[in-house]
Amino acid sequence: MADQNNGAKGGGALDKFLNIIETVGNKLPDPAILFFFSLLIVWALSFMLSGVTFTDINPRTGEPIVVNNLLTGTAINTFLSNMVTIFTGFAPLGVVLLAMLGVGVADTSGFINAGIKLLLSWTSRSFLTPMIIFVGILSHSAVDAGYVLVIPLGGVIFYAAGRHPLAGIAAAFAGVSGGFSANPLPSALDPLLQGFTQPAAQIVQDGIEVNALCNYFFTAASSFLIVGLGWYITDKIVEPRLADSPVDADAEEAPDMGSISDREKKGFYLGVASIIAGLALLAISALPADSPLRDANGSLNSFSAPIMRSIVTYIFLLFLIPGAIYGYYVKKFEKSKDIIDSMSEAMRGMAYYIVMAFFCALFVNAFGTSNIGALLAVKGANFLRALALPAEVTVFGIIFLAGFVNLFVGSASAKWALLAPIFVPMLMQLGISPELTQAAYRVGDSSTNIITPLMPYFPLVVVFCQQYVKKTGIGTLVSMMLPYSVFFLISWSIFLIIYWMLGIPLGFSASYVYPAP
Repeated sequence: MADQNNGAKGGGALDKFLNIIETVGNKLPDPAILFFFSLLIVWALSFMLSGVTFTDINPRTGEPIVVNNLLTGTAINTFLSNMVTIFTGFAPLGVVLLAMLGVGVADTSGFINAGIKLLLSWTSRSFLTPMIIFVGILSHSAVDAGYVLVIPLGGVIFYAAGRHPLAGIAAAFAGVSGGFSANPLPSALDPLLQGFTQPAAQIVQDGIEVNALCNYFFTAASSFLIVGLGWYITDKIVEPRLADSPVDADAEEAPDMGSISDREKKGFYLGVASIIAGLALLAISALPADSPLRDANGSLNSFSAPIMRSIVTYIFLLFLIPGAIYGYYVKKFEKSKDIIDSMSEAMRGMAYYIVMAFFCALFVNAFGTSNIGALLAVKGANFLRALALPAEVTVFGIIFLAGFVNLFVGSASAKWALLAPIFVPMLMQLGISPELTQAAYRVGDSSTNIITPLMPYFPLVVVFCQQYVKKTGIGTLVSMMLPYSVFFLISWSIFLIIYWMLGIPLGFSASYVYPAP
């Protein structure tokens, strides 16, 4: 690797700490086995806690939280009879496999390789890091597509440029997941969170409304913070540590970044033209107020809108079609079976992830069914409320509590469904607006996404890393991502407080105080 030996492990206190994290983390079982052991622990805890009476109120039901015993005969029979649907219904599994079918065609045909050649010819090598992070941030508008598209692409681009591929994966992961609530574009997450914030605010004031884009200005401004921090951390902390982690000799070779032929260039432009045509057709179809791509209220960016529910399908088509066009034009594909073979090859590479997804799906289902996640979140929120801290300190507390709970409950919507009915009314009584409370939650929720092995896409990122360095384990990935998580959590929290003190608008129809002036 050229130019990646600008540092080495063991060079300072931070390196030594991260080395310890990596060593200890890599002694953990394989991610699939880790999920299996976690499932056993949830079963045991559900048995022990099911006989305990809790006074904590579940905000979704208004009743005291009851931990469900998963080891009763009925519960075990239900688990066994539903195991197939639990696995096949695991949301990330379908997203990953469908997207990878299209990506497989685009990759095997050489379409992605041609695009990378042109991208590297246009982008300075020193600006690859911020470019990858920014693309990762933009990918939030396509729901979870960034996990299966941008993250592996980060490794490919860095490898092709003579930099360590794991550094590219880390930078992309930081943008896609660590900066999940930073985006210069509106995303489906905005109305999703607002859907929980508004009913929570109405506990205190009937009829109060919260704009779906109430945090838009803050999340847009946060994009610059995340790109800047991610750039520094990647180039100054993460990549130097990777100097002692050489790419395996039998790893897939870096793409040939030599000159691109006229035929390849024309084939690539034809593929891009098909993407533009497809997007234009989609835009035209979405424009009418009565478009079938809109939800019942005429919105395009709600989670119930057909256009948002079909994002992964669009991603599949927008890689399949240009990949096929390019492949036939440059004669990489001679017959239709070549396309099917490229899809099959892509699926062979996902075999390990499918195994991990099976155990992950079982754990996530058990954790939710037992109500242990709900108990953890509500107890933490009640503890914070009991402290009766000043408003600024309370906001910090919400950020850090959200970040802590995120280590155990991966879904942003599931956590906010539990926490919003507690946090929002509590802070409204302290004079803090629902919009500011939601922004604080988003900072904490995003910052620790990248260091929790229980996040559904975490095992997939481990698989991407193992394509280059086979010894990569949970500890390797956590130690790579921990600097991002710590820097993001602290800096983003301070950024929110400064943003608040300066009185810069959070978003549309948003206030910092309650009641709004």
